[in-house]
Amino acid sequence: MNQAPVRSWLNPFRSAPNLLTLLRICMAPFLVAAILEGQYKLGFALFVAAGLTDALDGLLARWLKQSSMFGHYLDPVADKLLLSTLFLVLWHKGLMPTTVTVLVFGRDVGILLVSALLYAAAGRREFHPSVFGKANTLAQITAVAAVLLHQLTRAEWVTITRQVTLDATMALTVISGLHYAWVVSRRPGAGAAAGAK
Repeated sequence: MNQAPVRSWLNPFRSAPNLLTLLRICMAPFLVAAILEGQYKLGFALFVAAGLTDALDGLLARWLKQSSMFGHYLDPVADKLLLSTLFLVLWHKGLMPTTVTVLVFGRDVGILLVSALLYAAAGRREFHPSVFGKANTLAQITAVAAVLLHQLTRAEWVTITRQVTLDATMALTVISGLHYAWVVSRRPGAGAAAGAK
């Protein structure tokens, strides 16, 4: 009698976009291990593969019309889990500046805490990604790729790209964080919403 709820819970995992997102999450430990062991060529290849799954899951969701609320929440969680972990691991290896790591990790933790508090106070809250948030994610992805590539080649364009993307990541992390705080401040008060229930 409990098979129907189980099938319903497992159903989101059957769609191709969500399977790609889960694959990206499963790749994270192997990517981290490669970097910790100094296998930067393998780490770079795995990171590129993870990036491809990130691009493909969105395309497949639209083409196959398999968008779901589960995927809507799972995809950004997978991105944050992978990127935040990589920033910490690269910092541990002395390859990522401390300031950049603190800003990125601090912003992500802050957003997660605020989202959890709003959910607890007023139920599910929808925060669609802003242009600043999307730009910040792109900058972070490019920065991690450039840092890894910099371990494989010291070509001038790689060195310049690494510095530019790290600077862009710092700036966009601050801007997107402030924008998120501004959006939250303009939402109806969580306390009032909770009291209305």
